Amino acid sequence: MARKSTSGRRSRCPVSCALELLGDRWTLLLVRDMMVRGYRTFREFQSAGEGIASNILSSRLQSLEAGGIVVAEPSAEDGRSVHYRLTEKGIALAPVLLELLIWGAHHEDSDAPCAVIDHMEQNRAAVLAETWRRWKERDPEPLIPPFTPAGKTSRLNHAKGKSRS
Repeated sequence: MARKSTSGRRSRCPVSCALELLGDRWTLLLVRDMMVRGYRTFREFQSAGEGIASNILSSRLQSLEAGGIVVAEPSAEDGRSVHYRLTEKGIALAPVLLELLIWGAHHEDSDAPCAVIDHMEQNRAAVLAETWRRWKERDPEPLIPPFTPAGKTSRLNHAKGKSRS
């Protein structure tokens, strides 16, 4: 007979546990926005261009906070507003997001410029080190800008010309 999890999880499989916290269409995008775009406020997340409804945004931020991925802190400039910040547990998702970004650019049609993806793919350690540095120093400067259709270069078409091992 299978033992019932006392944590309320479906199973104790690490993939299942991670997906229970991060496995919807919005959660990792919020982590991305904090990690690489320097977003901190509810308004910034809502204006990110993904089209997230305010009730969903609020729910996902609460889930991320409850899961220990983010912390809500009073703004230093205005104590009435809240800034969200990744915790150490949250910034530890950097390698996962980097690999998802590279994978998505290689296998899906996206707005990611090929040169940016090539640089990140060839310099993974440096990209991750810079991500951690910015987190530790609370540097809000974006690591990479949002990808826009104006600069679109189809990675799929680019990848067809390359041989991959």
